[in-house]
Amino acid sequence: MPVKVGDTAPDFTLPAQTGSTVSLSDFRGKNAVVLYFYPKDDTPGCTAESCAFRDQYEVFKNAGAEVIGVSGDSSESHQKFAAKYNLPFTLLSDKGDQVRKLYGATAAFGLFPGRVTYVIDSQGVVQYVFDSMFNFQGHVEEALKTLQQLVK
Repeated sequence: MPVKVGDTAPDFTLPAQTGSTVSLSDFRGKNAVVLYFYPKDDTPGCTAESCAFRDQYEVFKNAGAEVIGVSGDSSESHQKFAAKYNLPFTLLSDKGDQVRKLYGATAAFGLFPGRVTYVIDSQGVVQYVFDSMFNFQGHVEEALKTLQQLVK
């Protein structure tokens, strides 16, 4: 079953591009999290989406949220991708797509990596899910709208 609004976001621990490990529970009680799953580093759509998150990163931070990108690429690939595009947020390596499957963030009959964004509040509850393979900017816009509603 895919994770949906109102669910407690499943916890996980994955390696980051920095070499450290990051757990979703690290943010509980502290920050909201915008968790976005994307298919692959340095491809046109994923670059557009990641750069859109980069361009609004300070707005997300000011809204009390941390942005985290997840794909099946290696930490080394993430490190190169983040450096190439000056991505200021964490990218996590989900080898084998275990966390992606846990969240149900798949597309095309569940066979391919999907492009899904989750807005998770500081208590770990999913407040919004945006699933679109081609509306890259929409992931950023909808996540910001949701966070602004949470702050009110």
